[in-house]
Amino acid sequence: MADDRTRTLDVAPLAKPCGCPAVPEISRRSFLKAAGATGIVAGLASEGMFTRLAFGATPYSGDVLVVLSLRGGMDSLQAVVPATGQQYGHYATWRPNIAVPQGQLLPLDANFGLHPSMSPLKPFYDAGSLGIVQAVGMEQPNRSHFSAMEEMERAAPGTSLRTGWLDRVLGLRETGSPFQATQLGSNSAASAFLGPAPELAMWNIDDFELSGAWNATEEARWDTALRDVHDGAPAIVAAPALTALDALSTASQLREAGYTPANGAAYPDTRLGDALRDVARLIKADAGLQVAAVDYGDWDMHVGQGDVGGGWMVDHLTELSSALAAFSTDLGSTMNDVTLITLTEFGRRVEENGSGGTDHGFGQAVFLMGEGVKGGQVHGTWPGLAPGDLVDGDLDATTDYRNLLASVLEKRCGAGSADIASIFPGITNDRPDVVQQRAP
Repeated sequence: MADDRTRTLDVAPLAKPCGCPAVPEISRRSFLKAAGATGIVAGLASEGMFTRLAFGATPYSGDVLVVLSLRGGMDSLQAVVPATGQQYGHYATWRPNIAVPQGQLLPLDANFGLHPSMSPLKPFYDAGSLGIVQAVGMEQPNRSHFSAMEEMERAAPGTSLRTGWLDRVLGLRETGSPFQATQLGSNSAASAFLGPAPELAMWNIDDFELSGAWNATEEARWDTALRDVHDGAPAIVAAPALTALDALSTASQLREAGYTPANGAAYPDTRLGDALRDVARLIKADAGLQVAAVDYGDWDMHVGQGDVGGGWMVDHLTELSSALAAFSTDLGSTMNDVTLITLTEFGRRVEENGSGGTDHGFGQAVFLMGEGVKGGQVHGTWPGLAPGDLVDGDLDATTDYRNLLASVLEKRCGAGSADIASIFPGITNDRPDVVQQRAP
């Protein structure tokens, strides 16, 4: 691969064998590692999850955008289930062993129900701060983890663009904060951030420090030495180093201050819970956070997915829902200025396989959280689950995910039509009405 900044996917083994090819770990340029300050860029291999945080310039006045990528292909049909009549009948027929019993679904509207393991999110849906969009996807089905993720994060089909869509978002804004593009939990960048915007790798806030600098005196000595080393160096070399060194001071202050979630929020003691807690922590620290991206992996459930009574899917949905509920509870009224969106590279096939799982599919469900979300609704055009409605055995995708993202960027993040054309070249104007227009 020509550019070594491509991220690592699923850095830990799957919980169960799926038959998919192993994903190699791909390293990226790391100035501090070369300088001996490896603590700043140390990667964390755990359950296929990592976090990126990006901070932008002071003039930005839109929502903080949190992109939660569910890596591996989440089976959205188990999370948001067609709950009534013939559609539930089709669902239960396709999935005789893993279908959620109709009576155990948490009602969302006249047509859909929520998996009972996602009960922590039901109050937010009822209060209007959680919305769902069904049957979302790319223009064409793509059932390869590698190419689907690359294409989704590039978000420029039919073009020769090599940058990621979030990098293009950041490229339209002024550079100001040393945290403009920061990654937590991995030393490799998600391809949505691939491009010229500077990056900073961080395991987490509390571990963001210079390796070998065991006290404030040593930190100051290393800071001086590293600044001297990069004095007069070309910008492409010096900028990442100085960005990280400038960021250390803020991280040190946050570490010394500690953090207690507000409003009784209880994050799960997991990598995902820790990641979302750090996002909330940075938002409340008023550090200029504009974009936060969190990856939560291990959704590639070809084998032993489980049923409503327990198993792999139940465990994941429980963790996901608990972490999202804690995040929104922790931020409280600050969610007026935050929009969180989930994405997965593809959905799963409608029919369960012979191993108690589901294989790579197409259409997916997207969750949106925030006070600016048009919540309490399941949006999107439902294509149906009858045999003739499927695309080669998959749920069709009736909403282009780029139009969904464009709607959020336009209404909540201040992007204009020219900006959207630059971020998503060739996009149509078929925007789903899923968020409120942010007040000036």
